[in-house]
Amino acid sequence: MFLAACFVVTALMLWLAAGIAARADRHRKPLPWVIRGGAAALVACALWWPPHTLQAEGTLVAADGPMSLLGWLPALGFALVALATARAAATRSIAGVLAGGVATLAAAYGFAMLMLPGLFRLGPIAGLPVGDGLAVSVLAVAGAALFLPLPQERLAVAMRAAAALGVAGVEALALGRLLATDTAMPPTAWHEFTVLAVLCAVGAVLRAVLGQAGGAAPLPEVAAPRASRGPAADNLTGLPTRQFFEGRLAAAAKRCDSKKGRLAVLFIDLDGFKPVNDTYGHACGDRVLEQVGQRLRSITRGSDVAARVGGDEFLMLLPSVSSQESVSRVAKAMIELLSRPYKVDEREVSISCSVGIALYPEGCKPNKLIPRADAAMYAAKRAGGTRHAFFSAEMDHDAKQNFEMVRDLRRAIANNELELFFQPKIDARSGQVTAAEALLRWNHPKLGTVMPDDFVRLAERAGLIGAVGDWVIEAACRQARSWRDKGLRMRVAINLSVNQMRQDDIVDRITEALKRHKIRPSLLTCEITESTAMEDTRATQETFRRLGELGVHLSIDDFGTGHSSLAYLRKLPAEELKIDRMFVQDLEHSADARAVVDAVVKLAHALGLKVVAEGVENPRQHQILAELGCDELQGYLFAKPMTARALLLWALGDRGETSVFRNSLFGETRQTSLLVTRPQPVPAPKPAPDPQQLSKAA
Repeated sequence: MFLAACFVVTALMLWLAAGIAARADRHRKPLPWVIRGGAAALVACALWWPPHTLQAEGTLVAADGPMSLLGWLPALGFALVALATARAAATRSIAGVLAGGVATLAAAYGFAMLMLPGLFRLGPIAGLPVGDGLAVSVLAVAGAALFLPLPQERLAVAMRAAAALGVAGVEALALGRLLATDTAMPPTAWHEFTVLAVLCAVGAVLRAVLGQAGGAAPLPEVAAPRASRGPAADNLTGLPTRQFFEGRLAAAAKRCDSKKGRLAVLFIDLDGFKPVNDTYGHACGDRVLEQVGQRLRSITRGSDVAARVGGDEFLMLLPSVSSQESVSRVAKAMIELLSRPYKVDEREVSISCSVGIALYPEGCKPNKLIPRADAAMYAAKRAGGTRHAFFSAEMDHDAKQNFEMVRDLRRAIANNELELFFQPKIDARSGQVTAAEALLRWNHPKLGTVMPDDFVRLAERAGLIGAVGDWVIEAACRQARSWRDKGLRMRVAINLSVNQMRQDDIVDRITEALKRHKIRPSLLTCEITESTAMEDTRATQETFRRLGELGVHLSIDDFGTGHSSLAYLRKLPAEELKIDRMFVQDLEHSADARAVVDAVVKLAHALGLKVVAEGVENPRQHQILAELGCDELQGYLFAKPMTARALLLWALGDRGETSVFRNSLFGETRQTSLLVTRPQPVPAPKPAPDPQQLSKAA
C-alpha cells in the first residue's frame, strides 16, 4: 500500500513540476530561470521524501534531524542537470546534448548511490535481465524528458506524464527492494502525506497561475483573428498565413512595449529549392514544403509563430528573447534542422536555407521588421547561404527601398499606375493575329517604367499579389471590351500565378469581370505555368475544372521546363501548350532543341491541343517552327510588347495595306484546325513596329 501511494504521489509531483517548467518560456527574463529553478526544487522534493521516510541504512537520510536534509542536495543536483540537458536539446545543440547526457547519467547514478541503494539489488523482472545500469539509464532519460519542451501541447502533456511515471517507477522499484529486505516501513510514514498533499496543492495552483499570467497561449494552428483577411492557414503546409503572422507580430510588439522586452522576426528562404521543382517536378517540391512546415512547427515553443509567406519563404516570430546570442542559437538550430535530407517517394532531396533576423525595438516600428529581416536574409544569401545574418545599418538602404516599393505599390493599385502592354500572337501559316498576351508594367512616378521582375516577387512577399492579380483581370477584360467597341475583336491572354490558382474565389472574380464588361469567356486566355498546372493539390485541380466549365481558353505556359504527367495532362481542360523560349532560341543550331519541339508538337496534337512558341526573333526560327507544325508564334520578329492604343493604331494602320491582320482582328477569332497538314509556304512577317513611335503617335 505504501509503495502504491509513494508511486502515485511522486508521479503527481513530478508531473506538476514539469508543467510549471514548461510555462517558464512565456515570461520575460530573468523570471523563466526562477520558475525553472522552482520546478527543479519540486522535483528534488518528490525524489527525496520516500527515502527520507524510510530512512534506509547506508543513505544520506538515515541520520536523524537536520542532517537527513543533506539527501535533498543530490536530488536537486540531478534535477538541475536534467533541466540543463533538456534546454540543450531544445536548442538543437549537439555538443550540449552529448555533454548533458553524460552529466545527467552521472548525476542519476550519484543520486541512486546515495539515496536508493535498493536500486543496485534489482534482479531479473518478468524474466528480463533488468539491472542497475538499465534502471539508472531510465532514470536519467526520464528525468531529462520532464523538462523537454514540445510544440504540440497534447504531445507535451503526454510526454511529461510518461516521464513522471518512469522516474516514479524506478524509485518505487528501488524502495520495494529495500522494504522486502532491510527496512520496515516506519509507523509515522503516513503523516508525511499531509505535507505532500499541501505541496501538491501549491504546485497545482502555481501551475495554473503561470499558465494564465504568461501572456499568449500556444498558437492555434488554424485559428485567426476575425478582422484578418484571407485564410488563417496555408493550404499546403498548414502553417499560418502572412496576415495571421502580422496580427500576432503587432500584438507581440505591444507586449514588448509595455514590458520593455524584446522580440525577433526570422525570415527563412530555402536555398536550392528551385532545382527540386525543375528536376523532380512541382509535386515533389510540394512534398518538401510540407515537411519544411512540419519541421518548423516542431521547433516552435510557447507563443512562437511560424508562417509561410509564399513559395519557399517562411517567417518565424520569437515574441520574447533575452539576447542576440539566444536568437542566433535558434537560427543555427533551424538551419541545421531544415538542411537535413527530405525523403520523398524513396528519393532523398537535399536543400538548405538562409535566415535573416530583425530585432525589436532596435529603433524601428513593428511594420518594418519583416522588410528588415528580408534584407538580412539576402545578406546571408550573398555571403554564400546556409547561414544567418542579423539586420544592420548598412542593410537599411535595401530594407528602406523594399519598404518604400511595397508602400508605393499599394498606392499604384489605388492610383491606377499599373498598365498592361500587349504582345500579339501570330498564326504560323497565315500570319494572322490570333491573340495578344497582356504583360504588366508599373509606371512609377519617380522610377519610370518598372518591369514585373522588379516588383512581382516583392508583391508576393508583401501579400499584394492577390490585389495585383485582380487588377490585371479587370484591366484585361476592360481593354478587350474597349477594343471590341472600336471594331477590334481579339482574344486577350493573362497569366495566373500559383497563388491565384490556389485562391478559392479566383474563378468567381474572373466570371464577374467577364460579365461586367460583356466579354465572352472564349475571348479570354488564362496562361498557367507547367509547374502550376501539374500541381497535384485539390485547390489547383478545382480551379482548373471550374475555369474549363466557365469556357475560358486555357494555356499551359513554359511547357518543357517542368515535369508533366501525361495521365494528368490529358485530363486538364487546356486548349494549348506554350513552348518555352529557351527551346526556340536553340532551334537553328541544336538538333536536340528541334527534337524537343517536334515531340511537343506531336504530343499536343495527339491530345487535341494547339502549340504556341514564344521568343521567335528571326525568320529562320519562324520557318523551322512552321515546318514542325507549330500553330502560333510570338516574339520580337512580329512585334514587341506595346500599349493598348499602340496596338490599335498598328492594327488600324494596316487595314489599307494587307489583309494579314484584318480577318482575325476585325472578324471572328480563327478556330485553328488541329489536323496535321503539309506545311505551307511561310508568308513574310510584317516588320516589327517600334513601340516608342507608336506610343508617340498615340
